[in-house]
Amino acid sequence: MEEQKSYQRKVLASSMLGLGLEGMDVLLLSFALSSIISEFHISSAAGGMLPSITNIGMLLGGVLFGYMADKHGRIKTFTYTIFIFAIATLLMAFAHSIVEIYILRFIVGLGAGGEYGIGMALVAEVFPKSRRGQMSSWITVGGQMGTLLAAVIAATIIPLAGWRGTFVFGVLPVILAYFVRRHLPETKAWQSTHKKEQETHQHPRLKILVKDPKTTGITLGLIVMSTVQIAGYYGLMNWLPSLLEKQQGLTVSGSSVWMISTIIGMSIGMLCFGKLLDRFGSKITYSTFLIMAAASISLYSLVHNSLLMLIVGMIVGFFANGMNAGYGALISSFYPTEIRSFANNVIFNTGRAIGGLSPILIGYLIDKSGFSAALLFLGSLYLISLIVVNLIPNPLGKNQVSD
Repeated sequence: MEEQKSYQRKVLASSMLGLGLEGMDVLLLSFALSSIISEFHISSAAGGMLPSITNIGMLLGGVLFGYMADKHGRIKTFTYTIFIFAIATLLMAFAHSIVEIYILRFIVGLGAGGEYGIGMALVAEVFPKSRRGQMSSWITVGGQMGTLLAAVIAATIIPLAGWRGTFVFGVLPVILAYFVRRHLPETKAWQSTHKKEQETHQHPRLKILVKDPKTTGITLGLIVMSTVQIAGYYGLMNWLPSLLEKQQGLTVSGSSVWMISTIIGMSIGMLCFGKLLDRFGSKITYSTFLIMAAASISLYSLVHNSLLMLIVGMIVGFFANGMNAGYGALISSFYPTEIRSFANNVIFNTGRAIGGLSPILIGYLIDKSGFSAALLFLGSLYLISLIVVNLIPNPLGKNQVSD
């Protein structure tokens, strides 16, 4: 029993660190973007392609490494993905042209996209279904801690060594990769499934995602929910601070205080969401948070001073991004072990690739219809997910049978 608990702790810690270091890498690009644009004399549009290229890499990496993890082993593939995005991030510090940076960001995306689903699958296989929501929430909180680490690194290193110095920290995940390969065996669930596949000469069947109309509907529904989650996050984090600064004359959006307060709200929301998901299931928990996310976004229209902006940022972060904690548990519970990593990566990274385009649409709405229209659009997104989550089955909750 103690050995099992030790193994669970190691899996949880490695998955948290993996997503945290991925979050660190993504935010480091945000801090460095203006400097990259200036140094290589490119347009803002050309610089804006970097996050999109990373998201495309994440989608392809999710497909490739998700399949490899299901076929060849979670731990082995998890290590490869960490090495890939760590080394590519480090090489950013030595790039001599924008083309090199484009290529490196694509490679970073390949590794980061593969890591997400593998970490979620590992946790789903070593913890009982009744605790998946809670454990998934801890992984996503790890991602938020990575963003805070990036803010600290950027604030400390950029003034001393410029934007290139921040990417030297990309080598940190290599330490995690060494730890994972040395101390973690494959999960018993994967070993059992892999043994059966070898005996029957069968391999992970990708068509399981769309094997019948019901499963196809679930897969498409989860992609829609993932898209809404990412679109809302990018819209909130990329546009609202600058919008409020212009509309209300606030300056807090330019400081780390707003980011920290929002991330604190997100992290608390994630931990609460995970516990509620395990207790009440996906329909009740997601419905509550989706309704509150749509409603809380409208509070930004009432913001008229810096203190209110911090408070509203924390509230919106709690509800709008607290839900992010549940996707790994939710997706894992719909699909069997032999395709679990692939399902997580394909579904969530497809949502990431599509939802990551939301700032473009929001920018268009701002230009054409103004601030209120942008808020209405963001709030309406969550109502789409509200419909979807009540159309698909509820695989989680206290009374559900563990698999």
